[in-house]
Amino acid sequence: MNLPNKLTLLRIILVPFFVAALLITAIPHRFIIALLIFSAASITDMLDGKIARKYNMVTDFGKFADPLADKILVISAFACFIDLRIVNSVFIILVLFREFTVTSIRLVAAESGKVVAANMWGKAKTVSQMIAIIVVLINCYIQQLSAYGVFTAPEQMFPIMNIVNSALLWISAVLTVISGIIYIKDNFKFIKNAK
Repeated sequence: MNLPNKLTLLRIILVPFFVAALLITAIPHRFIIALLIFSAASITDMLDGKIARKYNMVTDFGKFADPLADKILVISAFACFIDLRIVNSVFIILVLFREFTVTSIRLVAAESGKVVAANMWGKAKTVSQMIAIIVVLINCYIQQLSAYGVFTAPEQMFPIMNIVNSALLWISAVLTVISGIIYIKDNFKFIKNAK
């Protein structure tokens, strides 16, 4: 197994630690820990692709596993955000619908001997989701510090932060839907020719 594929697997391995940091309330400073784990996982996402392209280490496994690892990481974050009441279930339903549809097309394409890599819209979707998650985690940590009494925040600060959280999450949801529609359109031949 080459280095890019190992980095992809590392991203998947980090997911349970990320989820634990987010949901186990007994962990002090859990949001900053979750942020650090998520950032490390996001860096592996950036590195595996760059290394694979630069050193000609692109594999069919990498083309399939890399976007799958992204989905596992991002959907885990969104599922935790529902538990934390940061976003409602409609949001994750949209994301899951897109991801299951795209993955299904990839599987149908694979049966035909074709590997469909992520396109520009899929990458934009992933970047927007990761930015939204990072900002939400930073805002949650600031609120946690305020609850600890580390500092006193202005009264209007938290409502503004909540609006920013929602706006970024819904922007990523819109990009998720758009990228899914474009993906279906560009790869409809695999659906049409499926046996």
